[in-house]
Amino acid sequence: MQRSVPCVFSPVRRTRSIMKHHCALKHGIFKEFLAEFLGTFVLVLFGCGSVAQTVLSRNTLGEPLTVHIGFSTGLMMGVYVAGGVSDAFMDFTSGILSVTGINATGHIFASYPGRHLTVLGGFVDQVVGTGMLVLCILAVVDGRNIGAPHGVEPLAVGLILLGISVSMGLNCGYPLNPARDLGPRLFTAAAGWGMEVFSTADYWWWIPVAGPLVGGVAGAVIYFLLIELHHSNHNDKPHEEPEEEDDEEEDEDSSLKDKYEMINMS
Repeated sequence: MQRSVPCVFSPVRRTRSIMKHHCALKHGIFKEFLAEFLGTFVLVLFGCGSVAQTVLSRNTLGEPLTVHIGFSTGLMMGVYVAGGVSDAFMDFTSGILSVTGINATGHIFASYPGRHLTVLGGFVDQVVGTGMLVLCILAVVDGRNIGAPHGVEPLAVGLILLGISVSMGLNCGYPLNPARDLGPRLFTAAAGWGMEVFSTADYWWWIPVAGPLVGGVAGAVIYFLLIELHHSNHNDKPHEEPEEEDDEEEDEDSSLKDKYEMINMS
């Protein structure tokens, strides 16, 4: 006779089930908050970590390309995750937190313009960069375009960011998102760098906030007018029952929600 062997994983499964029942959040907004929090943490850890390694090692353990890869990987993994200070630092700065100069470290966290870049040029840079980001993401998640296979969308978005970084990163990096720049800038202001993080470079701070807002809208409008508006509707029928129309409306709503979540994570 065969003896039944107790499953060693059953207590673990039971514990997980109990914790899920008692600890899981019931409100969707709080679930989304936690997911966005963790996804943004992953993005900042990979991205700002690659910048810190390059700056603090004086380019011996990093270079612009590794920064680009760090941010691209961080964005990709952040989407995957959210979808379903140190002694060496003080040694480098001699205890002085500066925004400008040879030992500047403020740009580890937030973006600052190159010496050649004007305020207007920076604004245009952010409008164009963010516009391309949003436009390409819309193309990737557009079900009626070629798109990307299900589950590969984060990889495609990461490659989009990598393309933007290696082609448009010279001017000021590529914040491309108010949340990516303003939050870290507020942190550096409170953590010791002071209000210089806002006043430096002719009060540059508002450019990575306003530029992406304009660029995101522009990119979405351009994609809609030039591509999405002209999709052929081969599956449309002249006489469809109301239930089928309701199903199509639900699919469109779901598609719009997926697009918003993908763009928001980037």
